[in-house]
Order: sequence, then structure tokens, then C-alpha cells
Amino acid sequence: MFEFLKYENKGGVATITLNRPEVFNAFNDGLSYELQDALKQASKDELVRVVVITGEGKAFCSGQDLKASSAQEKRSFIDSLHKRYNPIIRAMRNMPKPIIARLNGVAAGAGCSLALACDIIVAAEESMLVEVFVNIGLVLDSGSSYFLPRLVGSAKAFEMSTMGSRIKGKEAFEIGLVNKVVPLAELDEAVKVYTDYYASAPTKAIGMMKKMLNKAGNSSLDDMLDYEAYCQEIAGSTEDYKEGVNAFLEKRKAEFKGR
Repeated sequence: MFEFLKYENKGGVATITLNRPEVFNAFNDGLSYELQDALKQASKDELVRVVVITGEGKAFCSGQDLKASSAQEKRSFIDSLHKRYNPIIRAMRNMPKPIIARLNGVAAGAGCSLALACDIIVAAEESMLVEVFVNIGLVLDSGSSYFLPRLVGSAKAFEMSTMGSRIKGKEAFEIGLVNKVVPLAELDEAVKVYTDYYASAPTKAIGMMKKMLNKAGNSSLDDMLDYEAYCQEIAGSTEDYKEGVNAFLEKRKAEFKGR
């Protein structure tokens, strides 16, 4: 179904693997559009409860394929971002399901932005995040200017973006860029801890909490109090809420269905 990525749905977990290992999973036009399609598919599929994004081989994603883009005459950066990259980031942040980055190697440029747009990042010690744009005289894009200062603060974000700092797994954890860091050999098991949880969690409630936290960064306390009440009314009408209450009263573990 896809040429430049792999898509697998198993046990409520949709795994999207960028599959251009010969160029460290760099984005060409085909990969960017296929990733948009894969995200739409995962979002619409009621059987999908959690999404994992990772890269084939040694890298997560090295950003834009410069060889491919340099072959295009009169390339428009604004068109590329509006048509190829921005729809990916918007789809990820608007998806009412958790997205986990399995950070197996380098995440550079737009690849770094892709990782930061995920809800949780599980990183290998051998992995590396780098805002490489400055090295070719470009600015942050694909959401990095939004996510980076929110994760590490404005001073560190300025240093990382203007110096193209290479942040390896352990440092990334220490400064709050990633949620967990483990040796590469333990990466799959560490990711599984998260996917096992989210695949059996109350998906609708989690999706709404994701929207609430997205909204909170640009809202007042009064706005969020009202939005919490609005969302809580919706959550209180779900099957998972009824199951959660019944499980509590019956002193058993809840079996959430994501409905």
C-alpha cells in the first residue's frame, strides 16, 4: 500500500515506520504525502488506540532529502511547508490518540520536528536530536519553533536552534526533550510498556486530554476551566466512564474499549 513507509496495525497499536534507510529516512515528496495518508488512516481506524512512529535502520529521520529537493527547479519553501510538512504536524497534534516516537537514531531538521510533535518520546541512548537548519542557512520549521521552547525553555531552545547542537539520548532526557531513554537493545521493550498501557486505556478521555493540553498553552485559566467542564460532560457520557465506575465499585480492573 505504501512505497516509502511501512504501516502495521496489531493489537490496537499502529506502527508507522519511515522506510528510506539508504538516506537515513529523509523526506522526499513521496514519503511526506504517504505519512499524511498513514496518519489519516490511523486516526480514522477505531481499532487503533495508540500510534508509534519510528525509522527503519539506523536513523529515525534525517529531515529533508536535500539531494531530491536540489534537483527541483524554482522550489518554493512556503509551498513545501504548507503542502508537505505542516499537514503532518497538524494531523499529529489533532489526532485524538497518543503518538509515541520510537527514537532509534538521529532525528535532524524536520525529523527532529517530527519527533517533538509526538506525545511521548522513548529514545535510545544512541539516538540524537539536532535542529540542523542553521547549518544550511535556514530557520526552524515543521513546528520546532513551537515545541522546542515549550520543552526546554527559551534560552536552551535558542542555543540548540542557532548552534545546531547535537543532543544525544541521555542529555535529551536530562533537559526534558524525551520521556525515557534506554540502551538501543531495550528500546522495543520500553516502547511496549507505553503501547500496552495506551492500547487498553480510555482512548476518548486521553484524546480529549491531549486537546486540552494543546489548548492550555494559549488560553487563560477561565478559558480552561470552561473547556474542562465541556470535555468532562462528554467524557462522562462514554462507555469507558461507565466501565471505570463499575470496575471501581466491583473492585476489579477496568476493561476499557476506547468508546
